[in-house]
Amino acid sequence: MTTTTFEDFQKYGRENMDLALKSFGSVSKGFQAIAVEVADYSKKSFEDNSALVEKLAGAKTLDKAIEVQSAFVKTSYETYLARMTKLGELYADIAKESYKPVETALSKAK
Repeated sequence: MTTTTFEDFQKYGRENMDLALKSFGSVSKGFQAIAVEVADYSKKSFEDNSALVEKLAGAKTLDKAIEVQSAFVKTSYETYLARMTKLGELYADIAKESYKPVETALSKAK
């Protein structure tokens, strides 16, 4: 009887370790996706700012410079909102994916 209890305990420990590793793997993949997204946004932002400086340098009048700046601000704001929405979705996906192994284990326990 003691052997069966010890084996059950080992099995339970292995299952919990597998569960933790699966959850950690999901979190790790999610944070990698977030890092890629942030790096892409930073690169795009730098490129957009460089293009803005070139356009402003080429503006012949103050009105044209204001027009260029206004278009840049509008585009930058829209891009920012889109990227932040995507990051929010990625964080939500991390939570969902990391909970799936736990949810599966709980459904088996019932």
